[in-house]
Amino acid sequence: MDAAAVRERASALPDDPGVYLFEADDRVLYVGKAVDIRDRVRSYADPRSERIRRMVEAAARIDFAVTDTETQALLLEANLIKRHQPRYNVRLKDDKSYPLIAITRHDVPRIEVTRDPDEGATVFGPFTNKGRVETVIKAIRRIYGLRGCSDHKYKGRDRPCLDYEMGLCSAPCTGETSPESYADDAESAIRFLEGETGALTEPLRRRMGAAAEEQAFERAAALRDELDAVEAFHGGGGDAVVGGSEDHADVLGVAIEGEEATVARLHSEDGKLVDRERHRVDAPDSGAGVAAVLAAFIPQFYADRPLPDALLLPERYDDPDLDRWLETEGVSVRVPGAGREATLVELAIKNASRRVGKADPAGELARRLGTDRIDRIEGFDVSHAGGRSVVGSNVVFADGDPEKRGYRRKKLDETNDDYANMNTLLRWRAERAIDGRDDRPDPDLLLIDGGEGQRNAACEAIAGVGWDVSVVALAKAEERVITADGSRDWDDDDSALHLLQRVRDEAHRFAVQYHRTVRDTVSTPLDEVSGVGPELRDRLLGRFGSVEGVRAASIEELASVDGVGEATAEAIERAL
Repeated sequence: MDAAAVRERASALPDDPGVYLFEADDRVLYVGKAVDIRDRVRSYADPRSERIRRMVEAAARIDFAVTDTETQALLLEANLIKRHQPRYNVRLKDDKSYPLIAITRHDVPRIEVTRDPDEGATVFGPFTNKGRVETVIKAIRRIYGLRGCSDHKYKGRDRPCLDYEMGLCSAPCTGETSPESYADDAESAIRFLEGETGALTEPLRRRMGAAAEEQAFERAAALRDELDAVEAFHGGGGDAVVGGSEDHADVLGVAIEGEEATVARLHSEDGKLVDRERHRVDAPDSGAGVAAVLAAFIPQFYADRPLPDALLLPERYDDPDLDRWLETEGVSVRVPGAGREATLVELAIKNASRRVGKADPAGELARRLGTDRIDRIEGFDVSHAGGRSVVGSNVVFADGDPEKRGYRRKKLDETNDDYANMNTLLRWRAERAIDGRDDRPDPDLLLIDGGEGQRNAACEAIAGVGWDVSVVALAKAEERVITADGSRDWDDDDSALHLLQRVRDEAHRFAVQYHRTVRDTVSTPLDEVSGVGPELRDRLLGRFGSVEGVRAASIEELASVDGVGEATAEAIERAL
């Protein structure tokens, strides 16, 4: 686009707060926020830097989205940067984003909390407090009976589901409510989300009063809590939270090298450091300094994380909208000059500097596999003992490091078939992703602990569900990487191989740990015998194969097991 085209497009834009997007034919180039979209876009007719000039020239069109407040524009900007990863934005390399409320464009609309709404859905937000959003969604469903189920669960039902029994859905799937009545209820929910607070608070207040009159005090208390969340919902840009004492503080340090920056975060609780982590940030503007990196990092990083009571920074960013949002959320922002807080900032900067210039195994792995970038890897393994106590693990690595809050585990049906177990585990993960029941972002790569058979079983599972994610496997014997193109033998000192090994080993550790927990909590008749603990029980089952085998054994055979003795053998025989 040239200057004349930018001015012409700007003249047709609103003068409201919101976000604007410079787009090429096949991708988003840049996302920005503005108090006045028209005025801000017009300024791009006279680019203020060489980088911006190149971006404007590459753009084919300008899109926009209006928000109610500057704070919502700030959060929406962070969401869109994370979703589109535009080349000309400073961007944090993870996929977390703020939750949105969407009412889908169906004949019978569905209401949901999502970070990736369906095309054509009516969308509200973004919001910073997912817990509050979910409380409001529950209140909306309780009053108006909107469905929250996926399409495949909605279709073909012959009786209402549990949500109907709990009073959260009016069961349009089985005709318990008419299409006209359901449409009116959906419209009422939209009116509330658009700002008509009384559309929801008044029905809730009536129900709370009725529950109190019936002396159903627990139900009245639950409705009161929902009412509090609903009344606060439209305040402060849609999601204000008032902070209290500074029990939780985050200390941020930044190190920049070329177009890459590292932000180190130290987390303090009650004055004690309890966590430290580093995050990679792409900064395409070679002149971007620490303040610009922080201004981009803070809203993007806290997209899906609780805000601390205080942020300690090495420099002050220049962003009034960010200041306004953090003040509304009750976050104290400080740039300490001396004392313990300044020492913590220096420590955070040292932590950030450790990462700059280091090898990039995730980037090397992406190059080896022929993809742009692999920022998130999920590893999977299955553990069992001869088909008993079968469990699966699902671990997450983000930017080369474990993200333990993303770990999941699942108990599987008992079968001594590793391929079937892996198929079941991956189908479970894929179905949760497709149905929107997994709040983690989709990974860039799935790593299977095993060989070609396990990989084929995983691929069959996710293909059957329609989840499109790349899959590789890594077997322990020869450490060969199994891909769709065949088996690859990488050097022992290869950094990409080392990353896969770390993910594989962590998935294995997590699976074995859970297997032992499940195994040790399995209850058998032997657990009721005085003198038989978990170790002796496992020794007996290992010797005789099963409880039936123990039951068939003679007292002499039982007594021959190490640690049993004749008295315990007689007690076992009596118990069984």
